[in-house]
Amino acid sequence: MRPVIRVLLPLIIVALAAWAVKLLLDSKEDPKGFKRPPTVTRVEGKTLKPESFQVTVLSQGVVEPRTKSTLIPEVPGKIIEISPSLREGGFFETEDVLLKIDPLDYKTRIVVAQRNVAQAKALIDQEQARAQQAVENWKRLGKEGDPSPLALRKPQLAEAEAQVAAAAAELVKAERDLDRTLIRAPYAGRILEKQVDVGQFVNTGTTLALIYAIDYVEVRLPIRNNDLSFLELPETYRDERMTANTPQPKVKLIGKLGGRASVWEGRLVRVAGALEARSRQLFAVAQIDDPYGRREDGTLPLKINLFVEAEIEGNTLENVFVLPRNAVRASNEVILIDKESTMRRRQIKPLWLSEETVVVGLDSGLKEGDVLCTTPIAFPADGAPVLATVDGVAPPEPKKGPGGPRPNQKT
Repeated sequence: MRPVIRVLLPLIIVALAAWAVKLLLDSKEDPKGFKRPPTVTRVEGKTLKPESFQVTVLSQGVVEPRTKSTLIPEVPGKIIEISPSLREGGFFETEDVLLKIDPLDYKTRIVVAQRNVAQAKALIDQEQARAQQAVENWKRLGKEGDPSPLALRKPQLAEAEAQVAAAAAELVKAERDLDRTLIRAPYAGRILEKQVDVGQFVNTGTTLALIYAIDYVEVRLPIRNNDLSFLELPETYRDERMTANTPQPKVKLIGKLGGRASVWEGRLVRVAGALEARSRQLFAVAQIDDPYGRREDGTLPLKINLFVEAEIEGNTLENVFVLPRNAVRASNEVILIDKESTMRRRQIKPLWLSEETVVVGLDSGLKEGDVLCTTPIAFPADGAPVLATVDGVAPPEPKKGPGGPRPNQKT
């Protein structure tokens, strides 16, 4: 009996457990179905309206003097005096004496030249007297006809006159050489580099200093070929000169001096006659007047060789749409929001591109009243619903509930 119970008892326990599991499974209710509500993206929009846009062409360059000269003596000698202005960075005005060369030898030459002039003039007087005496002698001798040029001492008189002219020329040269011992400034300028000092002997051709003019400076600005159509350049043609009607676009130059950005105003005054060989770009020259005058805002004066960024005033585009740059996707595509608050992708044709804006015309695929999505969206889909805040006006909140749309965060 016991062996039978040992065999049947485990089987009975297993059967009861299986029956209990089946009973639990049969009594379980089916799960309730749940439909995920559609996701709606919150975006911001802008209603497109035609407007005017001032084009600004960007460029860059280096400040250069309009005139740069090498100061060289015309006469040799020892330097005996130097002006306080003849120091690197020193200012000077036109005809200021910058340097003096010892004039003693040149004063001596003037005295010698004056003596030679006096001797030559005395010789003329002698020859004229001799010629007059020759005429009287001819008449006393009762000779007929006119005396010969040789008898009238005309060759000797001509030689004496030539000696006077030569002596006078030597005197002029001596006086000019004396004046050249004073090295004068050819224009109002500034010292770029000084290369001599007091006591030094200099010859003609010795470099005394490098100077440059200060009435205005220039900056050569490269202009991209695509930007030329947006500028009124000061072009001149053959047999024409610049007049008051020649366009001279304004230029704003920005450079860093004294640890801060400083701004100078200028204008384009001319363009190069050829494209730059390497870049194939046209260079325009900007002029900044009085770059070294004191300014009320405390801006330091311009420095030669300073790198500056330029903003050139271009043409004004009329009846265009100005779009934020971040609203334009790759391949010149934008997202519009239709009346049903769904997204629509649209291709455009830009007229002007900058770091912040994209300008398109009325024939670019957009029209007045279109709502532009200004929120960047990674993967926009045509027809996808959105909750758009247009021109700062928030949309009504969607109804809450299990079947209502679920707003998504701004992307």
